[in-house]
Amino acid sequence: MKKSISKGLLTIIVSLTFVLCNAQIKNEKKEIVKIYGNCGMCKSTIEKTANVKNHVLINWNKETKMASISYDSLKTSKDEILKRIALAGYDSDTFLAPNDTYSSLPGCCQYERAEKTIAKMDETKIQMETEDHSMHSEKMNKTQEKNPLSEVFNAYFAIKDALVKTDGNTASAKASELISAMNEVRMETLKMDVHMVWMKVLENLKEDAEHIADTKDASHQRDHFNSLSKSLYEVMKLSKQKIPTYYQFCPMANNGKGANWLSKEETIKNPYYGSKMLNCGKTVDTLKE
Repeated sequence: MKKSISKGLLTIIVSLTFVLCNAQIKNEKKEIVKIYGNCGMCKSTIEKTANVKNHVLINWNKETKMASISYDSLKTSKDEILKRIALAGYDSDTFLAPNDTYSSLPGCCQYERAEKTIAKMDETKIQMETEDHSMHSEKMNKTQEKNPLSEVFNAYFAIKDALVKTDGNTASAKASELISAMNEVRMETLKMDVHMVWMKVLENLKEDAEHIADTKDASHQRDHFNSLSKSLYEVMKLSKQKIPTYYQFCPMANNGKGANWLSKEETIKNPYYGSKMLNCGKTVDTLKE
């Protein structure tokens, strides 16, 4: 009897916890999707990868392979969640995991995959959806010609220019603009390779941008500008640049460990030291079409 009561109480507690977590999600939207996996370890990875505090909550059933997802529709989307899960090695009916990521899963987690092209998203479907949207307005056509990440890049360069001048106030304001630009990126407009990298670095980009936005202290901002630059470089080198972008390096920054930054100018203007060592550094990579 006591054992039965304990099990019943545990069930109630788990249910209430799930309800309370859901209640914390604003602008909530719910979806039921199929995600492939085998075991309890798969469940742990899928849910840990997808669950974001106050933004996303997912509960995956290893028997049915079905997942119930609750998420803040203004913060993320079903596609973004499923792509993040795919990057962890788990297929859905919409997005497939990269081959090498699937192969690195523990043996017990390597579920049977359907006969289909692995590690390639349905670009034809994305293209058809994009073309369908473009038929509704000329404005959408113009938007498609523009790099979907251009506002992100522009905000980054504005932060860099502010740090060159050791202007913490402007760097903070431009970091806030960067956060807004990242939140407004339409995921479906990104090419597959760019999208996969964007999803990998997005959380780090936001964290660094938030640190820069939350202070007016240029020295603290520079601590996060290095990792911000490295993450954005991973995206930018896959995103075709009509105008060359220069990836530059200062060996003196970061306590002698060195630090990188991106610039639209080949001339060195060091954001880590400003006027103290304005021309310290060199170009280590040039990004262009």
